[in-house]
Amino acid sequence: MARPLVGVLALQGDVREHAHAVRASGAEFVAVRRESELSDVDGLVIPGGESTTISRLLDTFELLEPVRKRIADGLPVYGSCAGMILLATTVLGGRPDQHQLGGLDITVRRNAFGRQVDSFEEDLELTGVAGGPVRAVFIRAPWVESASSEVEVLGTVPDVPGAGPAAGRIVAVRQGATLATAFHPELTGDIRVHRLFVDMVRAAA
Repeated sequence: MARPLVGVLALQGDVREHAHAVRASGAEFVAVRRESELSDVDGLVIPGGESTTISRLLDTFELLEPVRKRIADGLPVYGSCAGMILLATTVLGGRPDQHQLGGLDITVRRNAFGRQVDSFEEDLELTGVAGGPVRAVFIRAPWVESASSEVEVLGTVPDVPGAGPAAGRIVAVRQGATLATAFHPELTGDIRVHRLFVDMVRAAA
């Protein structure tokens, strides 16, 4: 598949930045707001934003069950920040009525790194991403508290001065056709994480 069609869930969040990264990684892009658009895609990106808002809008746009079904059927999906929260099976610190999409057998802690003022950047080594460290931007980010044996840990926060309680925390994972990061690679201009995902989409096709 030369240029797979990758959708970005376009209900809320940094859709434009993901669209640019998807195109730069060798895929076609479509904004997904309807089930008809979802049905056409070879892969789906769930962007950063506000996980409870995206959860509510999935209901409003009648996309919750269609997205869940496509993920369960093996659709490759990548979630960044809020996307990671929505793909997790268990969320700590979320709203009790928040919907989960499934795909990752992990427990995440919402807003684990603190408030907006606690946002930071760090260089991370990621399994499966060649070319040196990835500059990771964390904005009110989650981290993974625990992961089952089915989940491959791709990256953790290095134990460096200033890391504090974040040191060693899991921030990038993969389970089958599902990829997630607690950070925002779409904000740095480094497309290697998106290229990894597009390669996953091609492999699944």
